[in-house]
Amino acid sequence: MQHWTVFSEVNEVFILVPALLGLKGNLEMTLASRLSTAANIGQMDTAKEMWKMIMGNLALIQVQATVIGFLASIVAIIFGWILEGQFTIGHAVLLCASSVATAVIASLLLGLLMIGVIIGSRKVGINPDNVATPIAASLGDLITLALLSGISTGLYHELEYNVYANPLVFVFFIALTPIWVLIARRIPSTREVLYTGWKPEIIAMVISSVEGFILDQTLSNPNYAGMAVFTPVFSGVGINLVAIQASRISTYLHMTGLPTADANPPPQKCPTPWSTFFGSGVNSRSARVLLFLVIPGHLIFLYTIKLILGGHTTLTFVFIAVYLNAALLQVVILLYLADLMVYWMWKRGMDPDTFSIPYLTALGDLLGTGFLALCFYILWMIGDGSMDMGD
Repeated sequence: MQHWTVFSEVNEVFILVPALLGLKGNLEMTLASRLSTAANIGQMDTAKEMWKMIMGNLALIQVQATVIGFLASIVAIIFGWILEGQFTIGHAVLLCASSVATAVIASLLLGLLMIGVIIGSRKVGINPDNVATPIAASLGDLITLALLSGISTGLYHELEYNVYANPLVFVFFIALTPIWVLIARRIPSTREVLYTGWKPEIIAMVISSVEGFILDQTLSNPNYAGMAVFTPVFSGVGINLVAIQASRISTYLHMTGLPTADANPPPQKCPTPWSTFFGSGVNSRSARVLLFLVIPGHLIFLYTIKLILGGHTTLTFVFIAVYLNAALLQVVILLYLADLMVYWMWKRGMDPDTFSIPYLTALGDLLGTGFLALCFYILWMIGDGSMDMGD
């Protein structure tokens, strides 16, 4: 899709991609984590409780998607203005309309999917913590990128024939926001998140926009042409794994009571990397299992990309070695940060289901793009054959 007209003519869309993908990952994974915890601790055992949770959370993520999608477009416009030194009102409205429409539609589709996955998991006796968050992350990327590309392309073509199309699309989705707010306010659990859950989402969006800035700069350099196809895979694996771990730790803590400074068991003062990966507890064991999935998982994805002739990059032994080492380092950092962050938030009375995952996924995106750019830079410096781009 990087070669589509809208991406080549409106460079700000590249900056928008990581912000929107990160937004959808954050919203759907926090939704999955909240509902998984609610299901595991018995808050969705009756039909009445279940439907209240479903309606409140669907309305909540619609509000969050609209607001954060609009803010993401503003950040993309500002970064694009800085890079190109010019401002085009038509492109700015296009970005706002595309971003908000993509965020809202993707939220609805993915939210319904997450609810189905969690209810189905409970019915067949599977812990939803293990399946809901990675499905949210992976399908969130796929659906959001497809929607953004399709919607932005359609609205870009409308610029020549109908100057009102983009503003009308934007106004339509903004006008729905008060309805979602009214629904979310009626449910106690979502009412609290509606008022207090904005900070992590906004900070995560800004972090993802910085990643978009890096992506826009690297893809304009021929030496980094192969990055586009590897970026979602590289970042996505780390985000999936850390989301599972954060969701599991949060559920484990929720089973002991509510977030509080007097939590039982007492939160760790400062987890060490040794205790995170080599401890005897259930969370350390799951961290080891998730870490062992990194290399075989990435090898499968690398050779899948090779088979479909994507990537503009030859898979040499040096490329694979550098790539896998960077991927392993990314996941080690993220799993340790998950251990550190979830316990820290729990101790301070913050619900990690709402607050930890946006930070972790945004950092996963930023680390993923940064490490991948570093890989391509190292390979270019040493003159590795993988930099001889294919078709």
